[in-house]
This record gives sequence, structure tokens and C-alpha cells, in this order.
Amino acid sequence: MKVFVIGATGMTGSAFVQEAVANGLEIIANGRSEEKLTQLKSQFPQIQILAKDAFQLTPADFSDSDVVLDAFATTPDKAYRHIDLTTKLVSQFRESQKVRLGFILGAGSLLIGDDDHVALTDLEKDESTRSWRAIPQEQFKELKFLRDVDNVDWFGVSPAFSYTPGPKAKEILYDSEHVIFNHSGESKTTAGTMAAALVSEILTPKHHQQRFTVANG
Repeated sequence: MKVFVIGATGMTGSAFVQEAVANGLEIIANGRSEEKLTQLKSQFPQIQILAKDAFQLTPADFSDSDVVLDAFATTPDKAYRHIDLTTKLVSQFRESQKVRLGFILGAGSLLIGDDDHVALTDLEKDESTRSWRAIPQEQFKELKFLRDVDNVDWFGVSPAFSYTPGPKAKEILYDSEHVIFNHSGESKTTAGTMAAALVSEILTPKHHQQRFTVANG
């Protein structure tokens, strides 16, 4: 099985590449920086690399891929590019039964509290989030767009509130729509945990046209 990874040199992408290679998946690692991709290949010589802007990718670039994983990241002032890339990928795979699309989504779209309100509403009330809140806002729009897509085999994964570098947890917690808190009251997902959940979903698909969330136990 071959996976095309957009944003392969970022926190999520590089952790995924490590986990995917360990599980026997073939990888095409995509990013804008040839230098960073070359460094990634020096760690994992078996991967292929493609230095190309994600918005310049064409169907030919994905021709022999089974899964396309969108691990694209950007700055808050360009957060709308999450939606732009998602719509581009969906348009290229309409009515395709051969390729699955995977998307890394934010925690802001998850539900929380006794009233099951969207976590983003709390972020928007907190002035300290102003500098970066555009990213969860745009990723929520991205999810809402995907939920109207019924002729592409897509799945999405959201981390917990705290999403940081680190190895996969010994215990991985799953939910469909709610913010996860572990036994210690933490809501945390490490990149290694996210990578393990992604590889598991790719090898054993359970979510079709659905989003789920994972956290460290």
C-alpha cells in the first residue's frame, strides 16, 4: 500500500512517515523544501520524495497512490489555505473508488461540556487565543465542507486540545466527536500517537466519510 504524504516534513507528517515505514507502508513524501525532504530520506532511505508546492500537485503525482494524507500546516494569517487545499484534493478525486483521502483536523470542532457545545466557541471568547485562533476556525470550516462530500472516500482525525511532539502513548484513546480527557484529566495527543492512529486507520479502515479523535491515555 502506498501513501502520498503532503507536508511530510512537518510535525505530523514526519511522525507519520516513521510509523508508516515501521509498518511496511510505501511512502511518497511531499513538501516544498527539497533540503528537508532529503534529510527525511536520509533517515528513511526507502521512501520516495517529491519537492513540490501542494497547490501545484496534479492527478499524475498521485497516480499510483492508495491514500493521500493531507498533513499540510500553515501560519494563522494563511489559515484559509487548509480549506483551499482540501477543496482541491476533493475535486481531483470526485467519484474515485481507488484513493482514500485523509485529513488532519483541529480540536476546535470537537464537542465539550455538559451541553455538548463546540470547543471553538470557548476559544473565541478567550482573548489570549486571538493570535492563532484562525487555524481552528478554518479547520472547522474544512470539516463542515468535508461532511457534505459523499462521493469521495475521506476520513479526518482530530487531536486533543494539546498537540505536541512526542512518541506514541502506551494507551491510545478514541472518540468520534468529543474532546478526550485521560485518567489524569489531561487532553493531550502526541505526534507519535496521531501517527499510530493514522497508520491503523489506513491498514484497517473503520471510518469512511467520518472524523474521529485520538488522545494519549
